[in-house]
Amino acid sequence: MAETKQAAYVFPGQGSQTVGMGKDLYDAFDSLKALFRQADEAAGVAISRLCFEGPDEELRKTVNAQPALVTVSIACLRAAQEAADGKLPAPCCMAGHSLGEYTALAAAGVVDFGTAVHLSRERGRLMYEAGLKQPGAMAAVMGLDEAVLAEVCKQTSTVIANVNCPGQLVISGGTDNVAKASEAAKAKGAARVIPLAVSGAFHSPLMQPAVDGMTVALGKVSFKDPAVPIIGNVTAQPLTRGDQFRDELLQQLVKPVQWQKTVEHILSTGQKSFIEIGPGKVLAGLIKRITRDAEVFNIGDAAAVKALAG
Repeated sequence: MAETKQAAYVFPGQGSQTVGMGKDLYDAFDSLKALFRQADEAAGVAISRLCFEGPDEELRKTVNAQPALVTVSIACLRAAQEAADGKLPAPCCMAGHSLGEYTALAAAGVVDFGTAVHLSRERGRLMYEAGLKQPGAMAAVMGLDEAVLAEVCKQTSTVIANVNCPGQLVISGGTDNVAKASEAAKAKGAARVIPLAVSGAFHSPLMQPAVDGMTVALGKVSFKDPAVPIIGNVTAQPLTRGDQFRDELLQQLVKPVQWQKTVEHILSTGQKSFIEIGPGKVLAGLIKRITRDAEVFNIGDAAAVKALAG
């Protein structure tokens, strides 16, 4: 790590949360105690307690998982910056997977930490409520060509919600339609179709009510220019001005997360070093499936932070 001067910072999305996350960082770094207090205040609930103690069914709720992941991911970054003593490679750019884009905004100085927590909690609430209004589902489809799956989606009134890496796509739509699309995908040769534990049809037109609500919330926020480019979920292109982020955050609610193209864009600049900052190693796995040449380091707990310092 010390020899790498720059790296792309990437931040995980919903699904990477686990009960106990952040507790070892909280105990090891006194400076993070204020950060977790700030998160509790910004969220209006004891997010820190949910992270540390759960219960799991509460942490998994969209309204809680999203601000919890922003909080712990930023805690990982702050701890790494404190412990690394100059050994942490500087970011050449940043990207976040869906919810992780809010973490990237905080990390790049587009919004402050408290605002990112507040917005992610509001986003989670609105996405959950949109799912109540128009019940939906999502499923991961393994081993099927994107063009073939796109045709399946067209025939079943579903959409491709995530293009994660070669051989891993996610579909989204009404509950019955996703069930039909899942069977059709298997019939077309998908290796596996895995239902996802989510509360609605994320990244599909069924999230339009959440767009309406977030339009109000984001209208109250002033977005600064990022310290480094953020590669957007929707276009997989660099966003470099503060005035670009409001539309990006609204569009990503109803449009697919172009994660594979995001990583490919970063690779096209000659950058092969990635640091996944936050709980889990989901993004590291996806990046490695996009290119075996990538160097990916994870900073998700106190042990990883201490390894940096060592």
